[in-house]
Amino acid sequence: MKQPNPAIVAQAAVRRLPRWALWGLTLVYALAGFWGRDPWRSADMTTLGVIQALIQRHSDWWHPALPGAAIDNAVLLPYWVGAWFLQHTPVGWDLAGFVRLPFIVLLGLAFACTWYGCYYLARHPQAQPVAFAFGGEAKPNDFARALADGALLALMASLGLAQIGHETTPALFQLGGVSLLFYGLSSRPYHPVVAHTALAVGSAVLALSGAPLMAVAYLAAELVIPRHLPTEEWPHRHVRRWGVLPYVAMVLLLSTALDLWRWRMEAPNLHWGGISGTAQLLVWFTWPAWPLALWGVWRWRKHVLSREFPRHMALPLWFVVVSVLCMLFNPDPDRTLFLALPSMAALAAFALPTLKRQVSALVDWFTLVFFSACGFTIWVVWLALQTGFPAQPAANVARLAPGFEHRFLIPALIVAILATLAWVYLVQWRVGRHRAAIWKSLVLPATGAVLCWTLLMSLWLPLLDYAQSYRVWAQRIVIAASSPLTCLRTQGLDAAHSAALHWYMPEVMSRGESQCNWLLVEAEPGAPSPRGIDWDQWRVRQLVQHPVGNADDVWLLERRR
Repeated sequence: MKQPNPAIVAQAAVRRLPRWALWGLTLVYALAGFWGRDPWRSADMTTLGVIQALIQRHSDWWHPALPGAAIDNAVLLPYWVGAWFLQHTPVGWDLAGFVRLPFIVLLGLAFACTWYGCYYLARHPQAQPVAFAFGGEAKPNDFARALADGALLALMASLGLAQIGHETTPALFQLGGVSLLFYGLSSRPYHPVVAHTALAVGSAVLALSGAPLMAVAYLAAELVIPRHLPTEEWPHRHVRRWGVLPYVAMVLLLSTALDLWRWRMEAPNLHWGGISGTAQLLVWFTWPAWPLALWGVWRWRKHVLSREFPRHMALPLWFVVVSVLCMLFNPDPDRTLFLALPSMAALAAFALPTLKRQVSALVDWFTLVFFSACGFTIWVVWLALQTGFPAQPAANVARLAPGFEHRFLIPALIVAILATLAWVYLVQWRVGRHRAAIWKSLVLPATGAVLCWTLLMSLWLPLLDYAQSYRVWAQRIVIAASSPLTCLRTQGLDAAHSAALHWYMPEVMSRGESQCNWLLVEAEPGAPSPRGIDWDQWRVRQLVQHPVGNADDVWLLERRR
């Protein structure tokens, strides 16, 4: 029996979001955080270290690694692309900034694929809103465009996208691959040639970026999701579900030939602490998309639980379930859950036509209070660092980041002022009288997330670089030697520390010289001195600490003369 459609949308509710506003918001969010900052610890720094090792021929191109540190993954493409950009960096350009260019493109690709993927799902006959008796319902293309705008806003509003989405790590290549698969499977009934190109490229990107098994699982959606529409209702009748099998075969062959089936998997943590941590990660990382996605699934529950399982709900739901299941077995759950954000944003968009006015108002007021408070806090701390008033925030920074000296940057202040004025104008527009639009409930969450991220990357960038980069840590190693440091060996350092040393001190890093007079050893928590050292040859010079936290402590040892 055909179930009633919960989407009741009038044409007035699908008015177009201004393209200049959507493009501007996307560009600001994509560029903020990629330029003008140091590599952060630890995944960001590790990736740049591997890229540098490839250029300096200290690593095999088919098994990228770091000198003196093992990289337990099966990633190729992000390192290859990053190495090409590093090798062709123009003279005078910031090396880290130029290497980030392809990663910026991958983030933009994820935005575009999310928009178009949701657009084509919304054009599916089962997704269309209820037809009114006397006309006036939303037109299919306008309805699809409005939902696609909502999906893009929901993706930018997701809290988990902010940091990982602006790091130079394989996770962004994986996000680009997942987004291409999502777009390809969504658009197959409408543009088969373009869709198959996206599926081929997305499958290869995922396989070469450390996620071949997930690529196979995502492609399986076409084999599992039922089709209940008659063939003649499909825009292209020759589209067949078995058309994804060549891409599955390509992933299997490519991964086997290049030895990419190396996984870091662990059993799910089933005690209370592990369950609580996973639940907290799901709640904050995917906020605010997850409550809207759950609401959408609930409102379409009669279709989901029946034989009429609509494709516009089944496809993004399949992507979310695959990502969450893989997250449970991955030692880096946040980077696996990161891949669920585009499909979860699409689910959130399909909830918009079913939201009641009271729920929409609740989302607006909560978002307004939350992001206004966050922006106000960022400004207060910045003013405290500049003037010393109020005193408590300045004291907190001095306690958490000892030795930090704040710098006044006029360009950063201008960017922050413009972002704040834009937020004030948007809030004034949102609380004013205007025609309703189904994407309006996600305008404040998306712009609030962009506001806070922009403020952090402008007003707080010197503080964040001091706390998150290894630049000061490397400088402290040089100072601790108190004499010209011409040669440095390492023992037991992790990948991030090894990468930071080769990035900031390439001229002093040893290539295995036995007569090197300086040795750097990882400090074990609670151990008064390093272990496994021949004390007849070495003596402790100093324990070098990162200015923020003690997780990066290392022992600097000097050879006895």
